[in-house]
Amino acid sequence: MLAIPYLDRNGRPLTIRFRCLEDHNHRDFGHGKYNTLPDDPPRLYGVDSIHAAGDEIHLTEGELDRIILCKIGFHAVASPGSEMFFGRHRRMLAGFSRVWVWGDPDDAGAKFTNKVCRSLRSAKGVRLRVGDVTETYLHGGAKSLHDLIDEEK
Repeated sequence: MLAIPYLDRNGRPLTIRFRCLEDHNHRDFGHGKYNTLPDDPPRLYGVDSIHAAGDEIHLTEGELDRIILCKIGFHAVASPGSEMFFGRHRRMLAGFSRVWVWGDPDDAGAKFTNKVCRSLRSAKGVRLRVGDVTETYLHGGAKSLHDLIDEEK
């Protein structure tokens, strides 16, 4: 299991999630692909970026995609899944002139992107073609992700 710590804006721990790295049917082994502590509310991952960003921020559909976007120089936060974007998250992003939404290129990702774009006037979806953010990065490097933003501007 990979441990994914959720930290507050000052780097103090709030909670932790886990991701199984095994390539198997997770339910057959009594767990999900991602595991959260019982009764822990869904949070945005990487809230330090909210406080460090200028006018724009990026929102991904998962923690590992957020890590990739930060690695290539974007300020980004992540929803812990396509169904986990809520009103309180919208309020956290409402002050940005542009929120770039990186939903996965599947039905759940389209639903996530549409939900965010309907709830935030400043939101704009980024059209991923190769795979999710991480797969796109592995396929074409940082330039491939920067090019997608350039296409949308």
